[in-house]
Amino acid sequence: MTESPTIASRRRDVGTASARSLLLTVLGEFVHPRHSKVWTATLVQSLQVLGVEEKSARQALTRTANEGLLSATRHGRRVQWELTSTGSELLEEGTRRIYGFMRERRPWDGRWLVLTVPIPERQRQLRHRLRTRLTWLGLGSPTSGLWISPDATKDRAVHDVIRDLGLESQAFAWTGSAAGLGNEERLLGEAWDLASVEDRYMDFISAFESRKAESQADAFTAQIEMVQEWRRFPSLDPDLPRELLDHDWPGPRAAAAFHDRHGRWHRPAQAQWDRMVGESDPTP
Repeated sequence: MTESPTIASRRRDVGTASARSLLLTVLGEFVHPRHSKVWTATLVQSLQVLGVEEKSARQALTRTANEGLLSATRHGRRVQWELTSTGSELLEEGTRRIYGFMRERRPWDGRWLVLTVPIPERQRQLRHRLRTRLTWLGLGSPTSGLWISPDATKDRAVHDVIRDLGLESQAFAWTGSAAGLGNEERLLGEAWDLASVEDRYMDFISAFESRKAESQADAFTAQIEMVQEWRRFPSLDPDLPRELLDHDWPGPRAAAAFHDRHGRWHRPAQAQWDRMVGESDPTP
């Protein structure tokens, strides 16, 4: 079967993705749900089928362990890995966010969450950490120091981020309805690059909505590639309510494709993982 140019392009994109990012996807899909240990050879092989060279795969393992997400146990010359409690918590949070994203479309109550938290330019690392945490929650920043979301129920999660980063003394947040002053469409455009997100959704739909997996190995590769791409959307798309969109947003269609394909590929992908685990097992 000949692949479409879009799918072939997506394969190249995934092949050049961060080895560590792909490793986290593999751990989240196949290791964390089983609460199991896994040999280096299994993880290296799983990344190699995705286009990651062995050296890069091993470096990704070392880096992830240095971050406190994995721990290693030596058995002679072989190494077995397992998730630490920190790693398990990270993947559990990511799983909830990835698989819960766009699952429910609730009517909008008209309330906004607004956060102001000025951080000096010289504190670049802190600014980066804040941006990473808030964009993961779906907030957008129309101007420096100001963050917004049309989902006022995220106030507790935002408060947790501010507390974790030690910014409570310089932050202020409130929720409420817009006062009818200013251009709402312009505000959305400055807070999020919605045109780029929409294009990415259409690429995702083109690549995966009708994609077939003819074997367990195909399902394994397809599932990781798809999850690897889908996991970015919760940080890119604020999941705006219909009331704030002026046309049919492709996000729900992409979400339906994601859950449909994942449901089709889950069992054969897990069977392929079992085969790789068996091949790496040193016991007779």
